[in-house]
Amino acid sequence: MCFKGAEMKKIYSNLEENKLLHIINRKNEITQERFDVVPSDEFIQLSTLKLSKGKTFRPHAHVWKDAPEKCIAQESWVVISGKVRCYFYDIDDSLVSVEELEPGDASITLYGGHTYEILEDDTVVYEYKTGPYLGQELDKRFLDD
Repeated sequence: MCFKGAEMKKIYSNLEENKLLHIINRKNEITQERFDVVPSDEFIQLSTLKLSKGKTFRPHAHVWKDAPEKCIAQESWVVISGKVRCYFYDIDDSLVSVEELEPGDASITLYGGHTYEILEDDTVVYEYKTGPYLGQELDKRFLDD
């Protein structure tokens, strides 16, 4: 099930009611000074910031905190240039949505699978993942195996 929210598109599992799998946030939908895109209880966090000239923040450093014993790698792509087609999968590996991302758009995968098809030469993306990264064999399983 998919629905269009005020700031983003949320893609839910067809198998587990209310299980948020993937989020698409489009650059042209960023209208608030700060908007928390991902729920605060997820491992990966993403907020959008639309800031005016002169805005500043108090200097700070982040502190170490206890992490959960078990976590899943969650991933986000932000398209810098070019175009990307995203295929999003449910927790049973069935396809739930296909989306295209353009410059400034972001995808966030919390649960379920995904793959990306690059639609233009020289496409550039930022990829963010929760860590630590312990190698491919401990980070993912392939849906086509």
